[in-house]
Amino acid sequence: MTSWDIKPQGVQSQLKLTGERAGDVEHALNRLMSDMAEAAYAAGTAIPGSAAKVPSAAMQGPVATGQVPLSHRGSTGPVGAALSQYLEKRQTDLKSVAERIQAAILGAGKATNEYIQGDLEAAKQAQDAAKSVRLDQLKDLAGGAK
Repeated sequence: MTSWDIKPQGVQSQLKLTGERAGDVEHALNRLMSDMAEAAYAAGTAIPGSAAKVPSAAMQGPVATGQVPLSHRGSTGPVGAALSQYLEKRQTDLKSVAERIQAAILGAGKATNEYIQGDLEAAKQAQDAAKSVRLDQLKDLAGGAK
């Protein structure tokens, strides 16, 4: 029979490290969205002189719904529109990455906890068995001395 040798402290350490790396991934994805929005704005529009009508601090292009004021949404050019469509199509994939990381961390934590509980249950059963054997031996000794 194969035995398990899980060290809960080691698992906890690795899960913490993985969680930190997941935070790095989240930061990188947020930065990607920001950079794509800047690229879309920098690409301008197909209408000459239209960039001057939009304040330079305004966000353009592929940003999450609700981040761009309605007055600035229509001034994206073909490159900005393409970037927006690209991110729109990839949004589910990017969200899936975060969900998979979270599920893996939670699953590994739960599995480790179950392992610990199983280990404690096995130890309890072994102790109970040892107690019953000792009680039987004591009864036998007491019965034999009469």
